[in-house]
Amino acid sequence: MKRSKGIALFVLILLILIVSSLGAGFIIKKTGEGSTKSIKLGLDLAGGVSITYQTVKDNPTDEEMSDTIYKLQRRVESYSTEAQVYKEGSNRINIEIPGVNDANAILTELGKPGSLNFQDGDGNVVLTGTDIADAQAGSSSHQVTGSQEYVVELTLTPEGTAKFAKATADNVGKRIAIVFDGQTISNPNVNEAITGGQAQITGMANYKEAELLASQIRIGSLSLELEELHSKVVGAQLGSEALATSLKAAAVGLVLILLFMLVVYLIPGLAANIALLLYCGLLIGVLWIFDITLTLPGIAGIVLSIGMAVDANVLIFARLREELAAGRSVEMAMKVGFQKAFSAIFDGNLTTLIAAVVLGLRGSGPVKGFAYTLGIGVVLSMFTALVVTRWILRCFLAMGITDPKFYGQQKQRKPFDFIGKRVPCFVISIALVVAGVVGMGIHEYKLGTPLNYSLDFVGGNATTVTFNQDYTIEEINKEIVPVVSQLTGDGNVQTQKIDGTNEVVIKTRSLNLEEREALSNGLVESFGVDKAQILSENISSTVSNEMKSDAIWAVVIASICMLIYIWFRFKDIRFASAAIIELLNDLLIVLAFYAICRVTVGNTFIACMLTIMGYSLNSTVVIFDRIRENMVGVKEQTPEVLKEVANHSITQSLSRCINTSLTLLIMVFVLWLFGVASIREFAAPLIVGVLAGAYSDIFVTSSLWYVFKTRFGKKAKLARKRKS
Repeated sequence: MKRSKGIALFVLILLILIVSSLGAGFIIKKTGEGSTKSIKLGLDLAGGVSITYQTVKDNPTDEEMSDTIYKLQRRVESYSTEAQVYKEGSNRINIEIPGVNDANAILTELGKPGSLNFQDGDGNVVLTGTDIADAQAGSSSHQVTGSQEYVVELTLTPEGTAKFAKATADNVGKRIAIVFDGQTISNPNVNEAITGGQAQITGMANYKEAELLASQIRIGSLSLELEELHSKVVGAQLGSEALATSLKAAAVGLVLILLFMLVVYLIPGLAANIALLLYCGLLIGVLWIFDITLTLPGIAGIVLSIGMAVDANVLIFARLREELAAGRSVEMAMKVGFQKAFSAIFDGNLTTLIAAVVLGLRGSGPVKGFAYTLGIGVVLSMFTALVVTRWILRCFLAMGITDPKFYGQQKQRKPFDFIGKRVPCFVISIALVVAGVVGMGIHEYKLGTPLNYSLDFVGGNATTVTFNQDYTIEEINKEIVPVVSQLTGDGNVQTQKIDGTNEVVIKTRSLNLEEREALSNGLVESFGVDKAQILSENISSTVSNEMKSDAIWAVVIASICMLIYIWFRFKDIRFASAAIIELLNDLLIVLAFYAICRVTVGNTFIACMLTIMGYSLNSTVVIFDRIRENMVGVKEQTPEVLKEVANHSITQSLSRCINTSLTLLIMVFVLWLFGVASIREFAAPLIVGVLAGAYSDIFVTSSLWYVFKTRFGKKAKLARKRKS
């Protein structure tokens, strides 16, 4: 590449960076009445709509309420993955949808939940909404013309299958109307008897029409019929201060990482910094394009992803320095460095992407939202590292910056006997896990609960108070929350301001009658409110049992998929087994921290554990990639040889492990330092998780592989026989 072309390309990249940064700033700033689409913020940052429904049935069962809440949760996720649905009292369901402010529009779109039935030509109800298990929009080819047509695929319950088989057999050639909220939304013709539990409604003009019909059928097929009790617009739970401090943390952390990369990696560090800035701009743009709702944990996750985004660059630069130390020219070292780093980057990020896809498909609520952000971050970080960073480095070469001193050289390290220290390292890991189990047991015995669950997990009380003045959310957090915490002994009070009124909803742990009375009296004494204007209701957890089950199954399925992938790529199940055990160890150590330090277990708990899961496995794959590379050509796989290979591989990966952990810790620590209380409760366990992951990568994972390799398999048996 000629010098002039290199300069021109470098200028072009800088222009792209500037434009993307300005675009990101424009998107962030774009708020206010009448503005075009901006990034949606969650209830905690910008408020939204709260709708309360009441069941038509007087005494619904817990099973009916639970089923309705779960199905309604999946329905309202079309507005936002951060939407929350929970039980209020015995027969009410509350929906909170962030990022919207028109309750009437939401109510119109939702219609009357649970009011769906199928009627024959005489008006007889042949099927009710509860007989429909699912409804999805799709497309198919017309049987005669072959043209594309839009359809709705219905899946019926076992009981509904029998009903529908009889109804369609009795009405062949006639129509069966689908009636929702008193209106006929579809009137399809019955061509034949349908007995298999699957039906297809055709005739939609486009996919949007098919999706609308499917959505109406899903909301109408809830277990209970609901009627609107009231709706309101609620303010942000945390206020502008929380958003400002999070953005401040992002800015400070980003500057520190830029300085770190520049000092440690010189010219490659400068290239990585330019790519990282472009990554930030692209990430904000993608969030805007895909209309993803951003909550405070989501912002924390993005700030965290900035720390993780440099990981691929660190891998590449470590390889580049090794090649320079071997005597290659800068151009050749760069080419070989990218080639050798590719497999580790690809495998590490693909395993994380597998987790994101499974969590997105199987999870719900905050799990799904986390999966979207994680998946986007992984794809963009791979692009900026493998494409953008490479382009910029080639520009520097073309501009004549070819002296190896500007790129650094890998210091030769004498391999340390990590494998020889495996027993005490295993003991330390096991001791930390056992400490957590013991801690949970003690708390269960003394406090009745092993972990400090928040309202998100166990529910509590919602107390609506009409104050004598209009408090801002910042004033509520500074003046009212401390008083409520003191009166209830609850350190995790949540509040919501009802827009246009002096009403504030105060959510606390479950309170008995005496505690409710004490809270009411305390509010009257402290703020002079009218006691008659204080209303209290029990509320269920926002994380339902079904959502917990979804999260657990999503993690299990993701772990199995990742295990299979690692097994396939490394052609040895012992790699996969060691990776999964190390992953479980890291998660249990963080759980021990939650238990011993009584850190609140809420929605951020799920995001924290999933973040550690992705980070831990990504780092593990990097070291395994080194072992795989160093095992090429090794014929005599004796314990001594395997030990030497493992120690050498860990030593080669040491700088990458340390530097990646440092960049990640910089971001997490800044989050903890500047963040509000809820963000600190997210950042503190993450610090533990990053430290645990770095420790496991260096001292545990490869040792597990070594133990499995020397004790299990045909070659291991032969080696032991020769040794004996």
